[in-house]
Amino acid sequence: MKKRIAKSDLPTKTCTACGRPFAWRKKWERDWDSVKTCSDRCRSDLRRRTRESSK
Repeated sequence: MKKRIAKSDLPTKTCTACGRPFAWRKKWERDWDSVKTCSDRCRSDLRRRTRESSK
């Protein structure tokens, strides 16, 4: 049987869009190194901001 890991022991990052910390999720297991935002909303906000600044 696997041991459980406490949420406080999971790795965390800071969201590049909103600046809030977020923790590792199972669905990000394969690509944790490439995850930069905490949610779909932050990802779309970040894309929109970079598109507007390039105009």
